[in-house]
Amino acid sequence: MNASRAVLWDMDGTLIDSEDLHWISWKNTLAMDGIFITHRQFVSSFGQRNDSILSEWLGAGATPERMERIANTKEELYRRRVRRNGISPLPGVAYWLHRLHEEGWLQAIASAAPRANIDAVLEALSATHIFQAIVSAEDVHRGKPDPEVYLTAAARVGVPPERCIVVEDAVAGVEGARRAGMRSIGVSRNGKHLPADIVVESLELLEPEAFEKLDRSLLVGFGNRAAPSTDEIRV
Repeated sequence: MNASRAVLWDMDGTLIDSEDLHWISWKNTLAMDGIFITHRQFVSSFGQRNDSILSEWLGAGATPERMERIANTKEELYRRRVRRNGISPLPGVAYWLHRLHEEGWLQAIASAAPRANIDAVLEALSATHIFQAIVSAEDVHRGKPDPEVYLTAAARVGVPPERCIVVEDAVAGVEGARRAGMRSIGVSRNGKHLPADIVVESLELLEPEAFEKLDRSLLVGFGNRAAPSTDEIRV
């Protein structure tokens, strides 16, 4: 039996609070193309793949070439802002990344963001060495809640899905973890309901043995659940 175990991290909204940077980058890029969106439209799409977002925003004008051009411009603007201004991890993130690393957990990024964005953020956080694998938008065909991103990350770190724990801030991400047969920790900074096994407002509030407890529960046969957990823990 493979004794390895892994934590698969979402990035935007989980490792970092990048919402404002993405909003400004989208708003400015789209305005240059004569497109104007509301903040509510942006929030409802946050965390999705760019092709899905732009298909909705552009409607009939969403040709592949136009979507690629707009997305590339927006992401380059976002990365310039990250490199220029830096970005900080959300509370508790640095502690858990380093603790899990020291305890021998394998760790991977499982994100809908482009790979260049992930690289820029991890460089800004000085955390590149923490992760054994990165799965980005370019690596999968289907976005969350499809489990593809998590199953791909698990395969890349060589850990079976039933020994992986997902950390997410979005309902779609938590549902994707459930479909992958993985336990999950939900970070609900705004109080929204997340059907995860453990839900906290901040990772700094996560109990010290949370990952160990979830791993033990996986070992006794709860890895392939057919429905979201009903024993949600909220801190």
